[in-house]
Amino acid sequence: MAGGPLAGVKVVDLTSVVAGPLATQILADHGADVIKVESRSGDLVRNMNGKSVTPGMGAKFLHLNRNKRSIVLDLKKPQGHQALLKLIARTDVLIWNVRPAAMARLKLSYEDLRTVNPRLIYCGMFGFGQDGRYRDKPAYDTIIQGSGGMAALHHRAMGEPRYVPMVVADKVAGLTAVQMITMALYRRTQTGAGCAIEIPMFENLVKFVLEEHMYLKTFDPPLGETGDPRLLDPLGKPIPTKDGWICVSPNTNEQAFAFFDAVGRPELKTDARFSSVQARFANVKDYFQVRIDALKAKATAEWLDVFDRHDVPAMPYHTLDSLLDDPHLQDAGFFDIRDHPTEGKIREMRLPNRWSCGTRTDWSPAPKLGQQSFEILRETGYSDTEIEQLSATGATVDGRLKNIDD
Repeated sequence: MAGGPLAGVKVVDLTSVVAGPLATQILADHGADVIKVESRSGDLVRNMNGKSVTPGMGAKFLHLNRNKRSIVLDLKKPQGHQALLKLIARTDVLIWNVRPAAMARLKLSYEDLRTVNPRLIYCGMFGFGQDGRYRDKPAYDTIIQGSGGMAALHHRAMGEPRYVPMVVADKVAGLTAVQMITMALYRRTQTGAGCAIEIPMFENLVKFVLEEHMYLKTFDPPLGETGDPRLLDPLGKPIPTKDGWICVSPNTNEQAFAFFDAVGRPELKTDARFSSVQARFANVKDYFQVRIDALKAKATAEWLDVFDRHDVPAMPYHTLDSLLDDPHLQDAGFFDIRDHPTEGKIREMRLPNRWSCGTRTDWSPAPKLGQQSFEILRETGYSDTEIEQLSATGATVDGRLKNIDD
């Protein structure tokens, strides 16, 4: 056992790219035994991330698939399909991220599998909920960002639609899947029964966006328009200083008044535009402009020192590169250089959250394609001769590393 709160939980992972692998990576990081089932061509993201040391081991794949084991099964071959059923019979969670119709064609629907394992937590991740007209449409992160209102936020703020340059819709779905799976595991301890879970990306992102931005159309009849004006104002962004940029967010009265003192404008504490939370909200553009005008006067480090003394929420603006050298993250040992058996030294990120009751005690690097096929099939009850036969038919692939004793 690896230790951690999910030690003893076995997960069969049929997912690829980001949403599903993020969910199963979090489960694996917390002790679950995650078996990544891949086709002979492997997870698409193995080869989607530019350069790599060896083929099929791109940077994104390494981050999303640590602490997992890889088995290759061709589910269109009867032998591969049967091997998956044997695996599912002794697992706790099955997670997948294709359209439901594809699972039905493979005879891997919940109705098919609950007879194999009635305690199974069956979690599907796909583009759209199955109750609406979009249910059969394909989806990727950008499709969901655009259709779910996220690209429109940039349009409202900056004048043109723009995708957030990270796979935020995929990650929202992945994080939601972790929550739903762990709740289902808890429910199973109370009832003994498994269940099916649907995680539609579209509906989850719409909720994510509209929690702030339904705004005054929350009320019926509406009290005004959609869109939180503070968040959509084009001035709501990192602020230029004498030598760079800074992030400042004084929101409460205490923080705002401390900010006015810090920038040498104490008279603004009694200015009717800024004297209360409600006033600053109504005059957000003016409030942002005060920040912009004031912060040109000093360098970023000087302002950070001033704001720390006044207890004003402020942090340096980081680029992706400077983030790797952040002193707080260095203090916390957030980045760790590890030795990967085939990729050499790689930079990993530790778990951001801590458990007083113990966490995973070991670490295993992201696997090569089919690296544990033989190992997992043996655990499932196959003899070496039977595994060799599966390999000969193409139903599995032996991806063991040469330096690993088989």
